Amino acid sequence: MTVREFGPIIGGRQLDGSQWLDVVNPYTAAVVGRVATIDEKMLAAALRETRAATIHLTRHERGDILNRMSQAVRERGDEISTLITDESGLCLKDTAYEVGRVSDVLRFAAIRALDDDSEVFPCDVTAHGRNRRIYTSRYPLDLIAAITPFNHPMNQVAHKIAPAIATNNTVLLKPSERTPLSAYYLAELALECGLPAHALNVINTSSRDLTESIVKSELVDLITFTGSSAIGRRIADICGYKRMVLELGGSSPLLVLEDADLGQAVEIAVAGIFKNSGQRCTAIRRLLVHSSLADAFAQQLAAQVALLRWGDPYDASNDMGTVINEEAAVTMEARVTESVAAGARVLVGHERRGALFAPTVLDRVRNDHPLVASETFGPIASIIPFDSLDKGIAVANDTAYGLSAGVVSDHWPSIQRVIGALKCGTVNVNEAPGYRLEWTPFGGIKASGLGYKEGVIETMKAMTDVKTYSLPWDQP
Repeated sequence: MTVREFGPIIGGRQLDGSQWLDVVNPYTAAVVGRVATIDEKMLAAALRETRAATIHLTRHERGDILNRMSQAVRERGDEISTLITDESGLCLKDTAYEVGRVSDVLRFAAIRALDDDSEVFPCDVTAHGRNRRIYTSRYPLDLIAAITPFNHPMNQVAHKIAPAIATNNTVLLKPSERTPLSAYYLAELALECGLPAHALNVINTSSRDLTESIVKSELVDLITFTGSSAIGRRIADICGYKRMVLELGGSSPLLVLEDADLGQAVEIAVAGIFKNSGQRCTAIRRLLVHSSLADAFAQQLAAQVALLRWGDPYDASNDMGTVINEEAAVTMEARVTESVAAGARVLVGHERRGALFAPTVLDRVRNDHPLVASETFGPIASIIPFDSLDKGIAVANDTAYGLSAGVVSDHWPSIQRVIGALKCGTVNVNEAPGYRLEWTPFGGIKASGLGYKEGVIETMKAMTDVKTYSLPWDQP
């Protein structure tokens, strides 16, 4: 296994850092890479240099760079997939899927980079109007600071930098110190594809103080962060007078209504819980099943989950690899044990080997238990029965989170009711809560998000200032 080393990328070249951080594979415990960290002096310089840079790429040039990146990612798919597995422990099925998503983000950003994003407003729409027209144009910010998490380590980065490239912005990126290798890889690929120096600078640190210095810096115009709700709240508390895109945690419900097709509901549940080892903010955390179906649903779900293959992430036949580290797996194990003590029943799973945690199904879970009341970031299906649609909606909304949800039903009045009543950013019908395209609006409310939404189109809006101007116009 190749040990990759990266230093801070500033001004289009790698620099020496203050010390090295090891990147450890969660499955083998082997060091798979090292990244050089920055100190306070280097951070100050990186902030200054990134803000001072001005990018003057035409729409054609921006689109061309993004398309070349998208194509390169697909051509190097096997290499990138293995790299993500090396640093994250995710199985090759999941990391190969991530490669496709990264390529899509870059391609969609290339398409949107070519669009005319201006608007025109006639002024003869009121008795007080004049013979004029008002126009809008969008302009890049001076400095965007992006902080990304360990799950989907390259796709999360792509969602920050692709819209920034499409809008001529400069970005200072700090990826997770747990999974930084794919971020540096993507940054180097961007430079190879023609991205100008300083358009994307990449740094790393395990220091909370230095990370908070980025957030607090008056040189930064926008903080875009994906990660836990607790850290998101901290960022909101300290960031000062600047724009924010905070995409945070969730406890997404899937409501299985009385008329649901059980086979379809089980299929959606398996896909919506266990991909990426359950480490997705939109993963189904709560299976709210009508009591008339609950026992049969639990039996069928347990049977399907028992067929999932888990273990060595490099075995292409496996459906699941590890979670991010053994500490995370121990936390999951403890929360399942606590739920069992509170009356839940384990139907399958609840087995840990190091950072491996078996696909697990629990029945009769309580909605107020930490297993689901907090974001347990792993492959656990928690079944919560409900007796009426009103009760199901109430339980779904009885959470600090408001990211996404799904409903399985063919009864249109009930579907309409669920869509309107759930307090969250997304409701998918007969589909998992996490379904979306890379350029559609995405984000939550309550503890699940604050500020602009993500998705290529919405992020491009967040990364630009709107200027209006008016001109005389003789109306026909």
